[in-house]
This record gives sequence, structure tokens and C-alpha cells, in this order.
Amino acid sequence: MINSIKIGTRSSNLAMYQANLVKEKLTEIFPNIKYSIVKIKTKGDKIQDQNLDRNLDKGFFVKEIQDALIEGKIDIAVHSLKDLPVEENEKIKTSAILKRGNHYDVFLSRNKKKLHEFSENDVIGTSSLRRKAQLLHLNPNLNVIDIRGNVDTRITKMQNGEYDGLIMAAAGIERLGLEKYITEYLNNNIMLSAPGQGAIAIETNSNCYELEAIISKINHVKTEKCTFFERSFMNKLGGGCNSPIAAYSNVEGDDTCLIGSILSLDGKILIRDKVESRTKENIDLGSLLADKILNNGGKELIKKIGFE
Repeated sequence: MINSIKIGTRSSNLAMYQANLVKEKLTEIFPNIKYSIVKIKTKGDKIQDQNLDRNLDKGFFVKEIQDALIEGKIDIAVHSLKDLPVEENEKIKTSAILKRGNHYDVFLSRNKKKLHEFSENDVIGTSSLRRKAQLLHLNPNLNVIDIRGNVDTRITKMQNGEYDGLIMAAAGIERLGLEKYITEYLNNNIMLSAPGQGAIAIETNSNCYELEAIISKINHVKTEKCTFFERSFMNKLGGGCNSPIAAYSNVEGDDTCLIGSILSLDGKILIRDKVESRTKENIDLGSLLADKILNNGGKELIKKIGFE
């Protein structure tokens, strides 16, 4: 019988919020278990002077936490789902995905100017190739510069005048109660989100079935299904967590929809499409959409980007 659970996470304010949220949800169902949080620094936390290009190690923000899980130093690992590599690790199982928060990206600006008001004289910070490519697709004259650091650090850099605007995930801003800095929410037509954005994943060791059964109690089935399609789409295209690939799936009534896109790094080429199915149909929408895009110029674009 499990009496205690050690929760592994990164040490940022956002990561700690997410770990504590998992702890709260588990405590509601299993109040007699003792929970503790173990902070772990990842390579992404230690290397702050390197831009996040597509050639960085997969698992840049999660590998050390996953290693601790495999080695038994922690019992479960909590991650932002969009940081997890899409390739499976046979030693680890994603046992639950919490109900997704806001999947949108948001625009923050120092002087409350809207995105459409920005010109080449304004500096926009983002560490995401996906966001940069979509910004340049909207306006090739925008001045988009790399930025590193956690949510708080980035906002401080903007307030200090290093950047005029930032593109960030709405879920992270909202979870930290920093909505006052949001200038506008960017809808799917302007900035399609990263696969899995807004969702929190909980991993367990593959051979710990009792623990898996406990963690699975806080799984949100709809979010699990939708994010599976998004990540399946990215996986078939061969991309990673910082590729210029975007996807979002949602369920409305009896219908499930998946929208996805892939862009050139300079934003000049955008291939975007969508697929739908009845919710009860057993179809991998991610694979289906990837095939559509690959057959509509995606293969050539992927070669140009150089995923392989």
C-alpha cells in the first residue's frame, strides 16, 4: 500500500504551481497519503544563454526529472505537456493529464499597444520558433528577438525596456495571476498554439501499477484525447517541442476537430488544414491530418526546415 508520494518538478513558480495543483487534486481523493515536492533543475534551467532552436536535445526541460523517476528518486513527475518529447519511453508512462487550461497564446506589451500596432521599431520577445514563424507570417517586418527565462523573468525584462512585447502561453500567465500584463488574447487564426499547450502531464514509472492506478483517478479524458491527436500530428511530422508546428483539437457535441499547421522558419510558407470525425469513431486524427499536410507540400517544407 502506498503511504507517500514524492512529486518531481522544475523549481520555477509556474512549475511549483502545477505540482501543487496535482498535489491538491490527489489529496482530495487520497487524503491519507503524504505528499512532498522535490525540485529538480533540468538542462533547460541551467543553460540560460542558449537560444531554443530546433536542434536542442529533446527533453530539454524534462530529462533530469524523468531520470529521477526511472531511478526511483521521485514517485511521479509533473510537466507542462508541451515540453514532453512525443517519442515514447518504455520505462515511463503518462498516467494522467489534467483538464487543460487556456490553450491560447497571449500578447503582452509594455505600453499596452496591440500586436497589429507593432512595427519594425518594436522588439517582440519569444523563445518559440512556432510563435516567431507565425508572427513573421502575419507581418514579415516585425522585429522578433529570442528571450530566455521563466515567466516572471521575461515580464521583468519587458518592464525594464529590453522588449516592447512578449508572446506567452495564456495558461502560465493565468495560473500565476499575472493577467494584468495581458494586452490581448490571440485566437487560433492569429497564433495557433503548440500541441498540448495548457495541459499538465503526470508521469509514473511503467512498472508501478499501483501508483499508476492512483494517478489515473485525476485524468481528464477529453483533454487526454485531444492532446493525443495534437501530439500524434507533431510526431508524424517529425517535430519536437520547439518546431514551427502548431495544433489544437477540441470536442464539440459529437464532433472532434483538429487544426494543424507547419511553417517555414521565416513565416513565408504556411501549410494549414483541419480534419473532423464523430467522437465515437476510432480514428487517429493526428495521423490523418499529418498525411493531408505532408501530401500538400509538407514533405518539401520539412526538408527545407531540416527536422531530420
